Amino acid sequence: MITINFKHLRYFWVVAKTGSIARAAEQLHLTPQSISGQLTTLEQALGVELFQRVGRRLELTETGRRTLSYADEIFTLGDELLDMLRDPPAQRTLVFKVGIADVVPKSVAYRLVEPTLHLDEPVRLVCSEGPLDSLLAELAVHRLDMVIADRAMPASVDVRGYSHFLGESGLSVFAAPDLAATLTGAFPACLDNAPFLLPGADVAMRPRLMQWFDEQRVRPHVVGEFDDSALLNAFGQAGSGVFVAPTAIADYVSAQYGVRSLGTIDTVREQLYAITTQRRLTHPAVVAVSRVAREEVFGRPVER
Repeated sequence: MITINFKHLRYFWVVAKTGSIARAAEQLHLTPQSISGQLTTLEQALGVELFQRVGRRLELTETGRRTLSYADEIFTLGDELLDMLRDPPAQRTLVFKVGIADVVPKSVAYRLVEPTLHLDEPVRLVCSEGPLDSLLAELAVHRLDMVIADRAMPASVDVRGYSHFLGESGLSVFAAPDLAATLTGAFPACLDNAPFLLPGADVAMRPRLMQWFDEQRVRPHVVGEFDDSALLNAFGQAGSGVFVAPTAIADYVSAQYGVRSLGTIDTVREQLYAITTQRRLTHPAVVAVSRVAREEVFGRPVER
């Protein structure tokens, strides 16, 4: 069984950062021979080569570069831990690292996460946005505390995580006033051949929305597809097309983007999940997000 000697790993880290054994020896107050021997011991224990000689210089191997990225994370976290322990309890800040899937409506994410800044314990919020698979990879190595997504943990992803249902909302259909004035007929017939801004292919509710169009026998004219909801809303604000957003934030969308609600689609639901590595929610900020979702954003979610 391979184990890591963290003293040797730090020597490797300092050599990689300073660029030479001689400079690392000066910084660590050790002899170059001692550091060279410790690096050899580390490579033998791991069964890999971390450096290669190019002339008189040491260069990281591909494995060495990957090892350095993990060492950066390890020693950065160690420094953060020491800083936290040095602070008086009253001054300690809780770091809350949350990933938000790029398909999640940003205004909903804001309403869920912003209240964590008002907990009794000071919170430093670190938000990341990106594709769900990438965020789950970060969650797996504990670089994130929680991921907010529009679906539960995909079975195809080899990450140990737990999905916590936050809530769901029907959809409202919006249009800029000038565009709305050109549409004829009652809702939903007015959507037939109307320019439409469609959620991207990765958005979980899109297939259900397309099915609803078929059921209503309307054929909107799709003029754009967007994974990013904020960009979609910006195009909707400009009058480029009709678009949908969760009814839970309908008043906000109307006020923020100056658009009109044409009608609602209650049978197509936008769902949100919090994905964590814990079966039970214990992180104070994650608990707060769940509470806000239940009590303020969506109302009490159905049992799942």
